[in-house]
Amino acid sequence: MNSDLSLKLLFHMKRIRKVEEEIAARYPEGKMRCPTHLSIGQEAVPAAIALTLKHSDFAVGSHRGHAHYLGKGGNLPAMIAEIYGKATGCSRGRGGSMHLIDLKAGFMGTTAIVGNSIPIGVGLGLSIQLHGTNQLSCIFLGDGAVEEGVFYESANFAAVRKLPVLFVCENNLYSVYSPLSVRQPQGRSISKMVENLGLRCMTGDGNDALESHRLLVQAVAELRNGGGPVFLELFTYRWREHCGPSFDNDIGYRSVEEFEYWKARDPIALLERQILANQPAAAQAIQTLESSIDAEVREAFQFADDSPFPERGHAFHGIYA
Repeated sequence: MNSDLSLKLLFHMKRIRKVEEEIAARYPEGKMRCPTHLSIGQEAVPAAIALTLKHSDFAVGSHRGHAHYLGKGGNLPAMIAEIYGKATGCSRGRGGSMHLIDLKAGFMGTTAIVGNSIPIGVGLGLSIQLHGTNQLSCIFLGDGAVEEGVFYESANFAAVRKLPVLFVCENNLYSVYSPLSVRQPQGRSISKMVENLGLRCMTGDGNDALESHRLLVQAVAELRNGGGPVFLELFTYRWREHCGPSFDNDIGYRSVEEFEYWKARDPIALLERQILANQPAAAQAIQTLESSIDAEVREAFQFADDSPFPERGHAFHGIYA
């Protein structure tokens, strides 16, 4: 085991988890006046992205985009301020949780509409090809997004043009409250279906941070060598409700047994156990990184609290007709 890589992955996963748990804890205060879609339980994939993509690469995310934004290097205080609707937010307080952007980090936006960022990511891939730069465009999507027509149009165009586009599908088994069993024919593999569209496909355990990182490194290397678009399907699971800070196992769309099975496969706990089994002395390093994360998160929320709301006169700035 590469202990340095493992600790870096653990840091990013714990950072994402701590941020979202703090959002969940503070949400009842009423200061976050927007819906929030948390990805607690799904931290391994964005943590692996954090150690794989270059700063100059592009990425776009979905409505469940906090982890994607942070994984690509987005500004944490600006993200929290955005969720608080403050002028210092990454979208100047106008977008809230589902509309995050950080051009300096190459994070080109998230959207509330399922599948809406997919053609944007493909367009970014086309711009890379036209300019001849050694970049790639990473598109985060969920299993529900492959049921949108725009996915097929975008995937086909990416395949025809051999664009440097990485489709990262975090398959968490549900679209809101609907499992795959009521949305896809029995036995269908999403990645095999996409492979028939002309994309090279890989699948893996999205709760295994090291495996996710290995697959991403392989996919990114192929993309930079001009191999054309890659579709990476990583299986994972969200713990909290589809939208909001709470748990929703009581409403009957998923069983307690299923939830407990996936919770036992917590990507953070799995990697931490592996690290300590191979290197017991790493406990001190883990404690140190946890302390640094706690301090960073406190400062980010304080920044959001202290920041001003946008001025009324700025409501129509940046709007085009």
